[in-house]
Amino acid sequence: MMIMPMRCAFLIPLSLFLSGLSLFAQPATRSLETLKVSQNHRFLETASGKPFFYLGDTAWELFHRLNREEATRYLENRAARSFNVIQAVALAELDGLNDPNAYGHRPLLNNDPLHPDVKDGPNNDYWDHVDFIVNKANSLGLYIGFLPTWGDKWNKKGGAGPEVFTPDNAAAYGEWLATRYRGASLIWILGGDRAVSLPVHIEILRAMAKGLRKGDAGAHLITLHPNGGAGSAENFHAEAWLDFNMRQNGHVAEFTGRYDKTALDYNRLPVKPVIDSEPIYEDHPVSFRADELGHSIAADVRRPLYWDLFAGAFGHTYGNHAVWQMWNPYKKPINNPLMPWSQAIDQPGAAQMQYARKLLESRPFFTRIPDDSVIVTDRVPTSVPGTGRYHFTATRDEAGTWAMVYAPVGRKFSVKTSKLTGARIVAWWFNPRNGQATRIAEFANDRADREFAPPDAGEMLDWVLVLDDAAKNYGVPGK
Repeated sequence: MMIMPMRCAFLIPLSLFLSGLSLFAQPATRSLETLKVSQNHRFLETASGKPFFYLGDTAWELFHRLNREEATRYLENRAARSFNVIQAVALAELDGLNDPNAYGHRPLLNNDPLHPDVKDGPNNDYWDHVDFIVNKANSLGLYIGFLPTWGDKWNKKGGAGPEVFTPDNAAAYGEWLATRYRGASLIWILGGDRAVSLPVHIEILRAMAKGLRKGDAGAHLITLHPNGGAGSAENFHAEAWLDFNMRQNGHVAEFTGRYDKTALDYNRLPVKPVIDSEPIYEDHPVSFRADELGHSIAADVRRPLYWDLFAGAFGHTYGNHAVWQMWNPYKKPINNPLMPWSQAIDQPGAAQMQYARKLLESRPFFTRIPDDSVIVTDRVPTSVPGTGRYHFTATRDEAGTWAMVYAPVGRKFSVKTSKLTGARIVAWWFNPRNGQATRIAEFANDRADREFAPPDAGEMLDWVLVLDDAAKNYGVPGK
C-alpha cells in the first residue's frame, strides 16, 4: 500500500504511518557496535565487551542549522579529534519548530508531535536531513546522542516553547522516532535542559521513554539531560528505563558546589554509570557573568574533564559556546559567541579532550575507582587538595596497580604510595595540554608518603601524575 505524503488534506493515523515507515529514507543498518552498561554498572561497553569511553561533543543545533556540507565538515573534524558521541536535538531549542532548517523544512505539521512532516522520496523533508547526518556520523565512527526534543517543548519556562507535548503524544512521538532510527547507532537522551517541576513533566518523560523502548525494542540506551546544576538521578534514578545518569554541572569554573556533585551520583544506589553532559563550554561567559568573570578558556574546560572522570564518571562531554548553537554572522547570536562555529571547532580545548580518553584507555578500564585519599592533605587543606578552581583529585585501579593525581596548578603535593601494590613504582608526568608523558623515575615502594613537584610551576598549567606497579609494564601513559 502506498502511503500518501503528509501534506494531504487528511491526517494519517500514527499507527498507519508507522507501518509504512520503510517507504521513507532510513538510516543505514547499524554500523557500530551496540552499547550496553558494564557488568559492574559503572561504565559503558560495546556488545563485544570492549570499554566505551563516551567522549561527547555538544552540537544541539546540528540538525536544525547546518546544511549537509557544513554538517560533514563538522563531523569529520570531531571524528579526527577522537570524539565518539555527538549530542544533537531533533526538535531544536532555537525555534526549532517554526524556523526551518537549511533546506526550508520543518519537523512537524502544525507543531503536532503526532504528525511529523514527512514526504515520500529521499531528500524531501526535515527528517531526510536528520537521516543524512545520522548516517554520516555513524560512518565516521560517531554515535549520535539523540535528543528527541529540547525541554522547552514540554516546559517552556526559560525558553521559547511552545509546549507541544502531553503524556499521550509523547509516547507516540517516541515510538515513531525510535522506529525510524532503530537501525542507527545512537543513545537516546530525554530531557533537554529544563527543570522537572510539575508531575505532568514526569509523566511526559516517562511516556516518551516508554515510546522509545517500544519503537526500537530496547536496541539503544536511554538517559536524560537535566537543567543546570542538576542530575537525572534527582527524579528518575530508580526508573528502569534510565540506563545511566547525566548531570549538567553547568557553566561555572569552580569545583566546589558543582563538579563535586558528580561523586554524589556515583555513590547512589542502585549503582548506575554517571557522566557530566554539560560542563562549562569553551569561550562561554563564565557563570553567565561575562562582565565580571570574562569568557572561559581551554584550561577552564580541562579542569572539569579530570574532576568528573577522576570522581568516577565513565566519560565526558565537551562544548564550545559557538558550536552548540552553530552560530555564524547570519544567525542571531545567543550570549555573545566569540567566533563562527566553523572557526570555533578548532579551539584548543576541543583537541585536548582526547588526551584524557587516551590516558584512561591506556590502563585497565573497568576497575577504575575514585579515591582522593591517594592525596596527602596539606597543612593548609585549601592548598592541597584545594578548592574552587584549584582542586586536586585522584583515581586509581581498584586493586592498586596504578593511580593518577590531577594537579590543576603547578603546586607541590604528596601522595600515599601505600595505595599502590608492587615492590617498585614507576612514576610519570602526563601533560593534559598535548598528551605527552615523561617518565620521572622508578623507585622502591616503601609505602611512605612521597612528594612530587610538577615540571612547570605555572599556576595555570595542569598536570597528571601517573604511578604504576612496575611489574605490570603498562607502558607510556596515553599510548
